[in-house]
Order: sequence, then structure tokens, then C-alpha cells
Amino acid sequence: MGDDSSHALSKVLDDLEHGIEGDQVPISAVVAAMGDHSFASLMLVFALISTSPASAIPGITAMVAVIEFLLVIQMIARRKSLWLPRVISDRRISTDKLDKGVRWLRRPVQAVERLLRPRMTALVEPPWIYLPLVLVLGVTLLMPFMEVIPTSGSIASAAIALFAAGVLTRDGLLTALAVVLLAAMPVAIGYVALGG
Repeated sequence: MGDDSSHALSKVLDDLEHGIEGDQVPISAVVAAMGDHSFASLMLVFALISTSPASAIPGITAMVAVIEFLLVIQMIARRKSLWLPRVISDRRISTDKLDKGVRWLRRPVQAVERLLRPRMTALVEPPWIYLPLVLVLGVTLLMPFMEVIPTSGSIASAAIALFAAGVLTRDGLLTALAVVLLAAMPVAIGYVALGG
């Protein structure tokens, strides 16, 4: 893997960090920093936001769920650029909390990306990629309800982040792992919700 792809995940954090300024950053600015055609990068960024300490922002899990749902629908429809309704794109996130989240993510992201490389690439291309996309779709429908179950939203977001990272680095093995985790999420959430 060349230098660009081997540091693909860190580059996503770099782009996000460079795109945030002021006291609060609108979702539209995050999308602009990533590029509205970079679906995998956008999926990764929003999943990481919901995994990081920024997830402590009230309602962030539900908002990320809506964004990821719209992302996946548009990926399946093979749109060239992302569309978000204004009620979402105008929503603002605390720059301070987002910046702290990015810094917190640096070390784990750098550790993970050393292990990633293109392999089993058929799994990140049609038709195989549609399986994890459908699973992500299902998980996002559950995420708004996960706010009442501590850490469950962050775990679901982490599974989505793994899938997005697999697509970005063309690592089919990571994508396959993400499929297993995504498929297990509804079962795990149901088990916890029913009191074990």
C-alpha cells in the first residue's frame, strides 16, 4: 500500500480538524471538509464522532444515526454527492468537544491503520458491499433508541467506523469483521433491552 492509502484514516482526521473553526461547527462544514462525494470518509467521520467523547453531546447519537442512514441510502442509490436536509446540515456541534474527540481518536486510529492493507478487495465492491450497507442501514434505525442504553450507541458507531475504514483502505478482511459485528448488534441490543 502506498503512503496515501496507508494513512487514509489519519487523513480523514486531518481534513476534519482543518475544517472546524469558531465556537460551533455546522454539519455542512464537516461535509465540506471531507468533500460531499467522499461517502466512505463521511461515514467514517460521523461514526467516529459518535464513538469519541463528543458523543456526550445530547442527541448526537440520534443525529449521527440519521446522517449515516441518509449516507447509506445514497450509496446504495449510487449518488455522486451527498444530500442532507437543512435541518441536519444546519445543526451545529461544539468545536471544542469535536476537537477533543479528534485528539482522543488520533492514537487508536494510528494504531489500527498500521494493520490495514488492500486484501479480499471483492468484499468492498458490488455486489458484496451491499450486505454491510444493508446491515448499517438496520443498525442506524436502532441507534436513536440506543441513547437510553449506556455505550451501546458508541459500540454501534464503532462497528460502522470499522466498515467505513475497510472501504477506505480496501481491506475486505476488516469489512468482513464489520459485517459480523453489525449483524450481532440488533441481537445484543435486544438482549440488553430485555434485561439479559
